[in-house]
Amino acid sequence: MIDAGSRRRNQPAPPHVVFEALTEPDRDLSRPWLVLIDDEQRPRTLRAERPGLVVWSSIWPRQPDAVVRFDLPSDGAGGTALRWTLLLPELPEPSLLGHLRKRLNQLINANLRYTFGQ
Repeated sequence: MIDAGSRRRNQPAPPHVVFEALTEPDRDLSRPWLVLIDDEQRPRTLRAERPGLVVWSSIWPRQPDAVVRFDLPSDGAGGTALRWTLLLPELPEPSLLGHLRKRLNQLINANLRYTFGQ
């Protein structure tokens, strides 16, 4: 698998809370964050090591072999230094790759982050 993109950004919640949000995205129905668009599907959790690692299956049917890895170390201030990494068997055309990266960033560093109050 090729590292096709990665981004690290702090989340205000501690690692165990972020872990739960990633492994159970529908746990708080009053604050949905995994809002998928037409070309996406719900991921399956392929691997989960509490509280520091979550690996998802692809959210894109046209990229079924994609994997998303989440590393969840503490940021040292009570939050999580979350890093997502998109892994693909081969790199797609640049415009599609940009779309995939942008969507992950929106879902994780915007939608998920906002559920924690930021």
